[in-house]
This record gives sequence, structure tokens and C-alpha cells, in this order.
Amino acid sequence: MRILSIVGARPQFVKAATVSRAISEKKRLNPSIFISEEIIHTGQHFDYGMSQVFFEKLKMPEPAVNLGVNSFSHGEMTGRMMIGLEKVFLERKPDWVLVFGDTNSTMAAALAATKLYIPVAHVEAGLRSFNKMMPEEINRVVTDHVADLLLCPTLTAVKNLNNEGLTDNVHRVGDVMYDSALYFMQTAEKDSQILDELALESGKYCLATVHRAENINNPPNLASILKALEEIAKNDCPIILPLHPGTRSKIEASGRILKHIQVIEPVDYLDMLMLEKHARMIFTDSGGVQKEAYWCGVPCVTMREETEWVETVDTGWNQLVGADKVKILDAFHTAEKGGDQQDAYGDGQAAEKILEMMVSNLELINSQSV
Repeated sequence: MRILSIVGARPQFVKAATVSRAISEKKRLNPSIFISEEIIHTGQHFDYGMSQVFFEKLKMPEPAVNLGVNSFSHGEMTGRMMIGLEKVFLERKPDWVLVFGDTNSTMAAALAATKLYIPVAHVEAGLRSFNKMMPEEINRVVTDHVADLLLCPTLTAVKNLNNEGLTDNVHRVGDVMYDSALYFMQTAEKDSQILDELALESGKYCLATVHRAENINNPPNLASILKALEEIAKNDCPIILPLHPGTRSKIEASGRILKHIQVIEPVDYLDMLMLEKHARMIFTDSGGVQKEAYWCGVPCVTMREETEWVETVDTGWNQLVGADKVKILDAFHTAEKGGDQQDAYGDGQAAEKILEMMVSNLELINSQSV
């Protein structure tokens, strides 16, 4: 079975590394089995801090191909990716194209593979924000409706697909990010020096991330968020902000100077786990960070109007506040630790289940096409 795993953005590197590790383990336990995997990097995230460092720290296979597609509009980026990926697929003739999440890389790979009649497996299928102003929502809906194997992290995701008439080859496998957090947390505790480097004490700082298009491409939203974070950092609690390159460019273009927030370069996955685990509170518009806060038992304030990860809100660990300064401040002052953390995201064996589903469903798909 030949698998091409498509990655482009930093969360996908973490997810793909988890599946790659499961493939290696399966081959170690059964040397006679034939499973090969190649990583294809679209280049969507391209600098060291957003890309290469993840391959090094997560010990995942180096990309067999890097298309180098980045810094274009959504349409041009997706089109260039499809052109490049089509050539790769024709050359390598995979049995599966494996895609992750909801980026332009995800949708481009799914469309290119589908048009070549190559089976597509979608990890994190079924997530919905129900906000079509988000590019990610368009990407995930389109990908789900062309994919052959829908690998859902939660029961909510399964229900979302069922409500859209998608019931065949839909499986709840759990969340590969939960697998990864469990696997790498001990490594992070041992190897990461980020708290010492930044002179941080556990529970004595807040962590923030801002990168969603709906916030950084909307000047009033970005200004409101930064004003709230600056006020908290000045009066209540130090805030560490690993700054996404796209957010940095928007802040610089606005002429805004952050006086109180401690801005740092993007950090690798292990350092991020440590910053999350030891934070007093987390402010974010990232989907993955919401879940990692939940798993670390750290209250989270999500600066969006909706979330795909409703379980974090239902248990009281996460508050949705949008970009409103007053709501962000109120959430900071009123947030408490939530209730019991449910097993909504699986048992830490999602990657193994994904691999099992790909093996068994490939046989089914091949038999149906005869």
C-alpha cells in the first residue's frame, strides 16, 4: 500500500508525524507487510520556524517533494498546488492520498487526487464551524464531499457528516493531535528549555496566539484583540505571544507597537506544549491550541464567534468571545477551570486506527471499482 501524505501548514506536520510513527511501528512489528509512505510538502508554510523545525523535532520523514507554493492569494495558491500535486500523483501512482485538516493544501490535494480517481482519506473529517466566511470551512466541506474515507475525531464530527448525507466510510477514530500530545509531552518536559529561556514561572503568565484570517485581515478585530491583550499584560499578567508571520506583517502595516506583550518568534511543537501546559490562561483563535489547552487543564479564551471543537466549550474549559475587547477582558477575569475532561477525543490510538481503516477500506474500494 503506497501512501502519499500531504502537508503544508504546521499543524499538519504534527498530525502527519503521528501517522508516520504508526506506519513505522506497524512495519517493525510485521516486516513482511508492504506499506510505504512519502511526505509531500506543498510549501504553504515555508520558513524554518513554521516548517523545517517541525520535521527535525518530530523526527518525521523529510518531504520527498516540496512544491514551494506560498505567498499567493487563496485561488492562485490552490491552483498552483493542484497543478504540482497532479504531476506528483501521476508520477508516484499512490494507493491513497492522505490529507489532514482544513488548509488550502488539504483541499488542493483532495481535488487533484479525486480527478485522477485516486482514493482520498481525510483526517479530521466532519468538523464544522458553520461559518462560510472562514476559508477553512470551505476547504473542509469540499474535502469531505470528495473524500473516499472520512476519519472523524469526535462523535459530533460524525453527526455533522450524517446531517449532510455522508454516511458511507465514515469512522470515528479519535484525534491524532491527542495522540501526539500524549506522546510528546514527556519529551517536552525533558528537552524543552523555553520556560528558562523566557524566565517564566509555571502559572504566572498567559499565552496568546493570533493568526486567523477573520481576525488579522480585519483591522478593527485585530486592534481590539491586541488592545485587550495589552491591557491584561500591563495590569494583570504577563502575556507571551509567539507571533505568526502573517500577523506580524499586519501589525507592522498598521503601525501599531506592542509595548507590554512579550512578542517572540514562532516556537516548535515541544516548546509550544510546554508554554501551554504551564500557562495560567490561553488566548487563541487557533483550533489546535483550544484542544491542547483542554488536554493540559488550562482555561482557554477563544477569540472567535464559533469553534469546531465544541466539547471544550461544553465542559467549561473554553469561552468563545469573538474579537470584542470587553468580552476578552471579562473572560480573563471570570474564567475558572472547567469540569471533568471527557474522552471526547479518543484513547490516544487514533493513528493506529487510521492506518487500519486505510488498509481495510482500500480493499473495499478496489473491489467496488472492479
